Amino acid sequence: MTAAGDRLGPTLFERSRPGRGGGRIPHPPKDALARIPPDQLRTDGLHLPEVAEPELTRHYVNLSQLNYAVDTGFYPLGSCTMKWNPKVNEWAARLAGFASLHPFAPDELAQGTLALLWELEEALAEIGGMRAVTLQPAAGAQGELTGILMVRAYHRSRGDTERTEVLVPDSAHGTNPATASMAGFKTVSIRSAPDGGVDLAAFRAALGPRTAAVMITNPSTLGLFESRIGELLEAVHSAGALAYMDGANLNAIMGRFKPGEAGFDVMHINVHKTFSTPHGGGGPGAGPVGVGEKLLSFLPSPRVLREADGSFRLERPGERPTSIGRVRSFAGNTGVLVRAYAYIRAQGAAGLREVSGDAVLAANYLMARLAGVLDIPFSRHCMHEFVASAATLKAETGIKTLDVAKRLIDYGFHPPTIYFPLTVEEALLIEPTESESIEVLDAFVAALRAIVAEARTDPDLLHSAPHSSPVRRLDETTAARQPNLRWKAMTGSQRPCPD
Repeated sequence: MTAAGDRLGPTLFERSRPGRGGGRIPHPPKDALARIPPDQLRTDGLHLPEVAEPELTRHYVNLSQLNYAVDTGFYPLGSCTMKWNPKVNEWAARLAGFASLHPFAPDELAQGTLALLWELEEALAEIGGMRAVTLQPAAGAQGELTGILMVRAYHRSRGDTERTEVLVPDSAHGTNPATASMAGFKTVSIRSAPDGGVDLAAFRAALGPRTAAVMITNPSTLGLFESRIGELLEAVHSAGALAYMDGANLNAIMGRFKPGEAGFDVMHINVHKTFSTPHGGGGPGAGPVGVGEKLLSFLPSPRVLREADGSFRLERPGERPTSIGRVRSFAGNTGVLVRAYAYIRAQGAAGLREVSGDAVLAANYLMARLAGVLDIPFSRHCMHEFVASAATLKAETGIKTLDVAKRLIDYGFHPPTIYFPLTVEEALLIEPTESESIEVLDAFVAALRAIVAEARTDPDLLHSAPHSSPVRRLDETTAARQPNLRWKAMTGSQRPCPD
């Protein structure tokens, strides 16, 4: 038993016993160490745990069984689109022709992968209504930065250096203002109107000759489609600025709304959300960026080009001088892109439209069933996610959103996103995706109803939750601000998470 409990088990260092390591090299040359320069030889041991292979395997299998995953249960993280990842996508990504291709392979040996990437670019451009797409960015946040760097390059190419501001509605993703700042712009926050949309008067007042771009998340993090999008985009372009759309919530609108055709100049697409490969396990993502005509020449290089004879190649260095250059090595996270390609080809145009419809239906079903259980600040038709609030519950019982989320773990559910968006007090942002059955959604509602009832009869039960997890409630704030990434054996009266 360790301080964290029996289910977690001892660490490998605690299991270690001298001489149990099984690493052996058969028949090593007698002069193997003599061939290594003396200044490259270790002067002390590796200080690694020594365990037998069965112990090592069982240790990691045990840890893997403690993880919550899309393969094991409902994952309602709002603004994340934790949908089911079809296993055929995994099969496709593991095909040797893709998985074993060397990133420096010459174009003539990489025709299959280059063809797939080119076709994926074409498909994403069609879905987004964009002129062209780059697949390089490794995640949505890097896709945002790529888009804003192209916006900056566009204005500089025109000698318009006075445009130093980016407008960001307070209902946008939190990475948007950070992205603008990283690109050297000043972020100007725009408040929301009472209906959850962008306050048009505040938006027009902030818009001017210093505005380089506006970054809009649509649907927003409130789960609402921006009903005034036409007026907003017209105002942006009239002011000489560009419109950026955060495409993280594309799962709600694909096949039904094309941002490029609506007037957006640039958008990123989280293919590890909308087109499978859920990102909750901390694995790689991909954030392709689509652009309209104004930004076409500024796309990162190299792009995949199709020759007149039908073959494919990468752009050569210096072939497009206006490019902002590379934003990532090679062509991006190819394995994630293969999965996205497989997903799109399996669904087809009609299937993608059905996906968004089912995602919106699931969210509205959950929202309707939770009305009267939690506060629903915006009760009009939502998109693929909606915001609930425990503000009234907190006022009546002292139970906070965090308590509700931790208690959900005891009922076997992963909590939704909490305390986001920041504009809603005691927020829970819930996104069911299209993957889950009505029985799963009903069970989730039943769990929340039971938890709210417990809050009124036994609040201490929630304050001390979770009770069934391998570890109890941890000091997450301190862990985030003062991460301890090195294992050390505990001595004396140390706690599992010492200050």
